[in-house]
Amino acid sequence: MSGLAPLRHSPHSEAELLAQAQLLAGYTLGELAAIANLPIPPDLKRDKGWIGVLLEIWLGASAGSKPEQDFAALGVELKTIPIDRQGRPLETTFVCVAPLTGNSGVTWETSHVRHKLKRVLWIPVEGEREIPLAERHVGSPLLWSPNEEEDCQLRMDWEELMDLIVLGQVERITARHGEVLQLRPKAANSKALTEAVGTHGEPILTLPRGFYLKKNFTAALLSRHFLL
Repeated sequence: MSGLAPLRHSPHSEAELLAQAQLLAGYTLGELAAIANLPIPPDLKRDKGWIGVLLEIWLGASAGSKPEQDFAALGVELKTIPIDRQGRPLETTFVCVAPLTGNSGVTWETSHVRHKLKRVLWIPVEGEREIPLAERHVGSPLLWSPNEEEDCQLRMDWEELMDLIVLGQVERITARHGEVLQLRPKAANSKALTEAVGTHGEPILTLPRGFYLKKNFTAALLSRHFLL
């Protein structure tokens, strides 16, 4: 642990960011939290974003909850991904909130989803529930951009989902829509409603939706890079 310390500045290059992320591999969340003076919650039920916050402190992330990437100067987004003992993702990965109104003229090239996924620093973390939070290990990082095939898969799903939103079918979309990208409600409670377009073009109120990467997509991505 000697000499290990959180970055006190935003990383100046991808190489510096990746080097810092590689230093964290093999440590437990408890060890990293202790050095960073971050209290450890008993579990993640009420503190779902805690692991992300801890790693942002260590990596010098700047964005916080702003809509830009976590490392805006580098154009890199940080995504932690809980994995099982075989290195497979345990849950879908949140990308961004979906715009439910004002979508005329939006294209895949200019979409928020593509912006967020252009360059991602993936950090796998042990996620099995029986491992106490403080004892979960951080895995080796991966700096990734979608290849042509992945971009094409994401684009097709995004276009299908956005067509349904624009056509007033948002209430009909289920988590089964999309091969690799899904749209599903993202709200702390069922009272947090937002505006959307109804079937006849009228304004309606519905739950906010978020775009999520399905586990099949992130599992293929991890297994290809880590040769699982």
